[in-house]
Amino acid sequence: MAEASTENLKRTPLYASHVKMGGKLVPFAGYEMPVQFEGVMAEHLWTRSQAGLFDVSHMGPCFLTLEAGIGGGDAAHAEIAALIETLVPSDIASLKPGQARLTVLLNEDGGILDDLIITRPIGDEAQGTLYIVVNGAMKEQDWGIFEKALAGKAVLTRADDRILFALQGPKAVDVMADFFPGCEELKFMHHMPFEMNGQRCIVSRCGYTGEDGFEVLIPAEAGLPLIEEMYTDERVKPIGLGARDSLRLESGLCLYGHDLSPDISPIEADLAWVIQKRRREAGDFPGAARILRELKEGPARKRVGIRPLERAPAREGTEIQVGGEAVGTITSGGFGPSVDGPVAMGYIAAAHAAPGTKIDLIVRGKARPAEVAALPFVPQNYKR
Repeated sequence: MAEASTENLKRTPLYASHVKMGGKLVPFAGYEMPVQFEGVMAEHLWTRSQAGLFDVSHMGPCFLTLEAGIGGGDAAHAEIAALIETLVPSDIASLKPGQARLTVLLNEDGGILDDLIITRPIGDEAQGTLYIVVNGAMKEQDWGIFEKALAGKAVLTRADDRILFALQGPKAVDVMADFFPGCEELKFMHHMPFEMNGQRCIVSRCGYTGEDGFEVLIPAEAGLPLIEEMYTDERVKPIGLGARDSLRLESGLCLYGHDLSPDISPIEADLAWVIQKRRREAGDFPGAARILRELKEGPARKRVGIRPLERAPAREGTEIQVGGEAVGTITSGGFGPSVDGPVAMGYIAAAHAAPGTKIDLIVRGKARPAEVAALPFVPQNYKR
């Protein structure tokens, strides 16, 4: 990845800040992004104990709004929710104002095209719109699907020209409260609008590290001085993509293109919880026949945690065997600094998916001992 040409790469509004802070820049999702600053292990452990600041401006924040415009209270929300529910299996209609929900974009076979977060805004005058964040590498695909499927009914407004940053870790709430008073009252997967440096922004209590934290969508002219000031706080350090990956892996969180793909269903991925009762009963989402069958009968394979029993990490693509027979594949793997050992996730035949099951990982042609483990590897510290 690091050797690819940087000629056609985009840069986020924080590019100059990354250079100034000594970030090692690599190509990622079409952008030039920092993979590390001080070092992956140090940044990982800092986020677990302090507050780590991540640039996630490469992601796909956007707004989906009724063609007729916003306003109209609950009726307008019901209308926009019904539109997006034709593409995702989650209950968007039941979201309370300010509430967010993780969901998945499905193909007709029930495979996952992306995972995304959908938020209902606060205030009657804002109803009829949804704030949506999709994965950076998939945003052009996702936005194309929205625009084609909802043409003439809803309008998509991109917001990926703004800064989207995450502040994660146990000290994040105290740092954020200094800049956004009241945000400390937010619960996990809820948001509030704020004004900062004369610009409107969105503060969400969420993130992908397993720690408590926030994501902020803010115009660059207001966000750049905000982040510069945050960096003067001794509790805050910049964190790169390397620690972002190890943090989410320890926390048992999927990465699209690795642990999720168009041939994997949400049931196989252990994401059945994104499909609420109303949607299961209606069965009115793409791929419902397969997904409902897997819910009833169980999937043939399951996403599980894996603990190699030696120090060498198991990387993506490593074959999983039981008794010399191939039964699965590693989809994410590496060293877990918080657990001081290698951790991995992968898909394995359902018959071998119970935690504690002994397995072999085929590394450079040699079987290495491992066992199936419960996820997550470290406790999740979200503000419930």
